Amino acid sequence: MASPSPNLYSFANTDELAKQLRPYVLRNQNSALSRHETFRIAVSGGSLPTVLAKALLAPGNGTPDDTAQFSNWDIFFADERAVPLDHEDSNYRLLKDELLDKIPAELGTPRVHTIDSAHVNDEDPQELADLYQEELMRIFASKDSVKLPVFDLILLGCGPDGHTCSLFPGHELLREKDSWVAAISDSPKPPPKRITLTLPVVTHAVNVAFVATGGGKKEIMKQIFDAEEGRSLPSALINQGAGEKVSWFTDHAAVDGVTFPRRGSL
Repeated sequence: MASPSPNLYSFANTDELAKQLRPYVLRNQNSALSRHETFRIAVSGGSLPTVLAKALLAPGNGTPDDTAQFSNWDIFFADERAVPLDHEDSNYRLLKDELLDKIPAELGTPRVHTIDSAHVNDEDPQELADLYQEELMRIFASKDSVKLPVFDLILLGCGPDGHTCSLFPGHELLREKDSWVAAISDSPKPPPKRITLTLPVVTHAVNVAFVATGGGKKEIMKQIFDAEEGRSLPSALINQGAGEKVSWFTDHAAVDGVTFPRRGSL
């Protein structure tokens, strides 16, 4: 029987990490395309888009299995800030600058599902969350009623406090069970107004991957993987809820001192 524990991979540096992230993402792509002819992926912000671009825009070996078929991708956002799409805090803008604008024409153009920019200045971001949930329902629940969407892959970061998406330690949103997309007006990190996928949606994905790099992450990684008191952190809750479906891509600096077993290759 497979282990319910997450997979922790550690590499010498970000370049080596990106080299391993590429086949991981493309295996998820190829598996998804064999199931339903589209690859439904959600991404977060932070340093992730930069690493993802380094992985996917690197020269491949020319085989179909090692080719990003972007025209078959549906890209969603694991969380987004209630700001205009061209704002420096926008996760969409970050992904656009780092990856989308650099995709070679021959690899195709992904369908990118952004927030409704007409509502970013609303006092309450709930309408923004509701509209994004409607977009997810249009894609994931068009044929029959489903309780939760099933993303083929969700790519996440991990903050130095253990937050992921816009799910923060101790926040009431961690208890949300029904909504697919939730609004937050009091984010501990600016900007305060955001939307985020909820914990049940993240753990329901086919696969989930975290990218966490740098020595600044090592203390929180010890809590997430080694300490009992870290079990309530959002990133740790995803480990518990999704188990072996979760893979962590880290560099050695981020897991310095972590005793949880780590691997050097996929």
